Amino acid sequence: MMNPKLEVLTPTNCQLIFIDQQPQMAFGVQSMDRQALKNNTVALAKAAKIFNIPTIITTVETESFSGHTYPELLDVFPGTDILERSSMNSWDDQKVRDALAANGKKKVIVSGLWTEVCNNSFALCAMLEGGYEIYMVADASGGTSKEAHDYAMQRMIQAGVVPVTWQQVMLEWQRDWAHRETYDAVMAVVREHSGAYGMGVDYAYTMVHKAAPRSNSDHKTLAPVPAKVN
Repeated sequence: MMNPKLEVLTPTNCQLIFIDQQPQMAFGVQSMDRQALKNNTVALAKAAKIFNIPTIITTVETESFSGHTYPELLDVFPGTDILERSSMNSWDDQKVRDALAANGKKKVIVSGLWTEVCNNSFALCAMLEGGYEIYMVADASGGTSKEAHDYAMQRMIQAGVVPVTWQQVMLEWQRDWAHRETYDAVMAVVREHSGAYGMGVDYAYTMVHKAAPRSNSDHKTLAPVPAKVN
């Protein structure tokens, strides 16, 4: 029997779940820069929107502890229901199980906080009890220390979870630059969220291909005026 993990991720064979991307949870993250974590999470969401990936957003104890999901993440999916829980393990909430089943995809991409608690328990239970394949987005998830994140990732990998990164997932969905229907949108995400890669794309577009700068506002460049040297 073929190993299903040998299949690349495509826009039609997977779904995505965001677990507890909430400010109080982010405050506890020490495994990576928190602004980078938020950037990566929102970038993954935008990529999922481009490729019409079925997406679930779960929260825990919003009003009493964790706060509201990042508005930048919610704005990518207007009108999407937020699945609130009390359990640290999303698998323990029937709404989450029902949403996963309704999406009908066995490959589940996960971005969440914290890696060692909510991500870990969901991944293990979803594999054991639900028969799902889990793809953990390591750079769109965070733990309370680098060790907590790293050892949770190792534990999950040993159990069969596939580690991925957000840009890897997006480019796997794109697969071929000849897919022009998604090309421009993917490059827009790259330019905004992909750091040095995005800077390089901006440079190539404007300096090599002579495209207009990406700025949404008008600016006048004033020519040099050498000052008198005494």
